[in-house]
Amino acid sequence: MHFDPPLTEATLLRRYKRFLADVRTADGREFTAHCPNTGSMLGCMMPGSRVWLSRSDDPKRKYAHTWQLVEADGTSVGINTGLANRLVEEALADGVITELAQWPEVRREVRYGARRSRIDLLLGNGASQCYVEVKNVTAAVEDGVAVFPDAVSTRGTRHLEELMLMREAGQDAALVFCVQRADVTRVRPADDIDPVYGARLREAADAGVQVLAYGADVSPEAVRLVRALDVDLSP
Repeated sequence: MHFDPPLTEATLLRRYKRFLADVRTADGREFTAHCPNTGSMLGCMMPGSRVWLSRSDDPKRKYAHTWQLVEADGTSVGINTGLANRLVEEALADGVITELAQWPEVRREVRYGARRSRIDLLLGNGASQCYVEVKNVTAAVEDGVAVFPDAVSTRGTRHLEELMLMREAGQDAALVFCVQRADVTRVRPADDIDPVYGARLREAADAGVQVLAYGADVSPEAVRLVRALDVDLSP
């Protein structure tokens, strides 16, 4: 995914109320930008960090700028959770996610199951389908390890339970961790933050839900998923 027009560099002053961030550009302008990330943004919201913003000319928007990237631990990190589905879909089209290559057809936000939830991506090949949930990962701890979630996620736990129900019904299902940073080699559940999610993730894997992770190259010009990462489900 390419950023067009190019992103604007700024300095983060503070992130607050979950959806807002105050920034300052190199010419001294200060303004509020939309923060498209509802998580804690662990390690990605330090005041003084370099950030990059996109701009919309839509007159209906309250905030013209959207925070897209931050420099954290010396690497660029994509914090926009809304891009994760698109990045995974592009990686599928490019043949990067080989584990899901047998389902070339893609549908987005399809209602499914008894709870009438919306699946991020419903893949198909005419004969079978695969239900795919996508989770954006930004938090890294040490030694190339990223963790998810970065805050308690009852919604994420519910999604895992719904994928397990699809497996019980005989359908294929997968969870894809979309890691928008290049300094990660492994993803594991953040058991110290949300032990319930970690337990459900392991149950889902045991039930046959594919648990995949792919890492991105991130720059102010573009973000692309390019490499498979290990998933560590050890206790």
